[in-house]
Amino acid sequence: MPFSLQVLFYKSLMLMTKCVMKFVPDAKPTVLSGEGASLKLAGTISQLGLKKILIVTDAMLVKLGVISPVEEALKAQGVDVIIYDGVEPDPSFTVVEAGLEMLKQHECDSVLAIGGGSSIDAAKVVALAASNNKSPRQLEGRFVAKLPALPLFAIPTTAGTGSEVTVAAVISDPQAGNKKLVLDPKLVPMAAALDPKIMVGLPPAITAATGMDALTHAVEAYLSEFATKETDAYALSATKMILDNLEAAYNDGGNLAAREAMVMASYYAGLAFTKAFVGYVHAIAHQFGAKYHTPHGFANALVLPHILEFSKDRVSGRLASLAVACGLGEASENEWALAQKFIDKVWAMNEAMGIPKTLDALQVHDIQAISEAAMHEGNYTYPVPKYMRLEECQDILRKLLPVTD
Repeated sequence: MPFSLQVLFYKSLMLMTKCVMKFVPDAKPTVLSGEGASLKLAGTISQLGLKKILIVTDAMLVKLGVISPVEEALKAQGVDVIIYDGVEPDPSFTVVEAGLEMLKQHECDSVLAIGGGSSIDAAKVVALAASNNKSPRQLEGRFVAKLPALPLFAIPTTAGTGSEVTVAAVISDPQAGNKKLVLDPKLVPMAAALDPKIMVGLPPAITAATGMDALTHAVEAYLSEFATKETDAYALSATKMILDNLEAAYNDGGNLAAREAMVMASYYAGLAFTKAFVGYVHAIAHQFGAKYHTPHGFANALVLPHILEFSKDRVSGRLASLAVACGLGEASENEWALAQKFIDKVWAMNEAMGIPKTLDALQVHDIQAISEAAMHEGNYTYPVPKYMRLEECQDILRKLLPVTD
């Protein structure tokens, strides 16, 4: 089939998706923000009359003592706490099923996610599976669940995924070698605490990767064909806040002002992309995560500038607007030059924070399969501003190959 006809088909699919999304409820969590917000959330949970909550997190956060203050605050409010710390990066269905089993065993009536996107996504699916009496695998797809999730709350410990506000959860399927999507507005937590204090000890490399993840969400949402005035406002605000604060948080983890700006930027970016969707950066990054277990934010950071270069001729005006909003140039300047200034800034941020230009795990013989999977996800799922041929995706991947002597 000629490429032009393929594009017409993809655009038709996106038009149908856009029509369906108009009927999706606009769910947003109640947000507590600022230093100490995570402890205030404990009071909110107790006021709802909940008696036993499952904290979904990872073992490292437990070891570092991040969970303890929240656990003690909940207990002081009369809420019993059960901790499931089995979450791993890119959580699999097995990980989620283990959390669900613990919830049932202890008869918990609610779920609290504490961690990055992996913990929050796992907690979302646990809460939804429990209330609907389904296995996590049975929830794969769009709008599968009939009943609301158990009362669900989130405390993100990284400023990147925006998962505390999104209608989706991504779960890895090792058997299939890919990632599965659970999409439903019922996944949005009732309340979330955006607490910069809890992020102070985050290592610089994770600060950088998760921050670039948030930037990718904001930029892809702004360039999306589903973008609206509302999502543009969130995306522009998030992008400016990230460009103004990410490197400061990276260089000084104790900079609470920068940390607070970043956690709010991540939240705004989440509000933007949950309605406007993302694009090819995520389509490719998801394949790296599924095949090589590449951290999602790091994968996005690698791919983002390449996709911006690819899309530039179609979205130069939008990129120019981002450049002006972020103080990279004046509106009177040439649109094409402004667009390149924004792309150059993304390249420069990666370099300043030690994010390499290549992926060590990437193998030449994997490029064909990764490209095919990325094109399938991107073309059938995301309202991208410019469609990509398979060969063009392969060219981008070759640029990411590790340099050999």
